[in-house]
Amino acid sequence: MTIDPIIESSWKEVLIEEFNKPYFAQLKNFLMEEKKHYTVFPPGGMIFNAFKYSPFWETKVVILGQDPYHDLHQAHGLCFSVQNGVAHPKSLINIFQELFGDAGVPVPRSGSLEKWAKQGVLLLNAILTVRAHQAGSHQNQGWEIFTDAAIKALSDKREGLIFILWGSFAQQKTVLIDRSKHHILQSPHPSPLSAYRGFFGSKPFSKTNELLRSMGKEAIDWRLE
Repeated sequence: MTIDPIIESSWKEVLIEEFNKPYFAQLKNFLMEEKKHYTVFPPGGMIFNAFKYSPFWETKVVILGQDPYHDLHQAHGLCFSVQNGVAHPKSLINIFQELFGDAGVPVPRSGSLEKWAKQGVLLLNAILTVRAHQAGSHQNQGWEIFTDAAIKALSDKREGLIFILWGSFAQQKTVLIDRSKHHILQSPHPSPLSAYRGFFGSKPFSKTNELLRSMGKEAIDWRLE
């Protein structure tokens, strides 16, 4: 498996130093070794899809997740999103429920959030790969360093971004974000364990569009197929 980044050129320019650091070479070696013994998700060509679909200078909104879904055909490089034809995981079901309650968007057939990504919503997991059926199995191998660098680059080089942080893990990333330049929307995680503790009713979708319009930017069309 190769992890030579298939990403939009602006991200390559911003993150070039990360690709050349020792930890990234170690991460690549770890993944190559994992692939010899286990199934790894998402497939190699999809690992960097968040960066591929949302160019650095066109990103308007950042939604942070933890690590990819770990069952067959689910993960495709966008946090909370699953490939077409795959049953919606429980967290995604709750996201769609809040989307309907907040913005009146009907629950879509597909669980793919690719349409959001192509409008400048960076759907970024902190960890970009996972061993099949073992959640969190690729923690502390270097991905967190890489994705923290991406978040920090957005904070430092851009202005007026909206960071949507669901749950305590994502909210730990606030230390990387300059609140004087950017907007942060926080709520509990959409997982079944915490969705009723404040995720439902948090209205992240309408709040995001209100902020975008207030900055003279085009709102996100949250409707999906």
